[in-house]
Amino acid sequence: MTREASTDPQGLTVSDLLNLPPVTDIVTAGKAFGMGSTKAYQLAKSDQFPCKVVRVGGSYRVVTADMLRVLCVPENAEDAAAA
Repeated sequence: MTREASTDPQGLTVSDLLNLPPVTDIVTAGKAFGMGSTKAYQLAKSDQFPCKVVRVGGSYRVVTADMLRVLCVPENAEDAAAA
């Protein structure tokens, strides 16, 4: 079963996740975990975000590979298609 790109602002599909750059913003990462931007920022500020967050100047960035690992999403398309 394949999943189409989501139009739901609260979630991301596996395809959406696999097409993210190596590092993404905290709001996009929050959507992947099913949370809004306020909660994502709160968790990042308190060092409780579910995956690695890097502080760059005044913004937060999330390492996509670590986010995929936490979400148990295979990093290559062949494995994702089998999931």
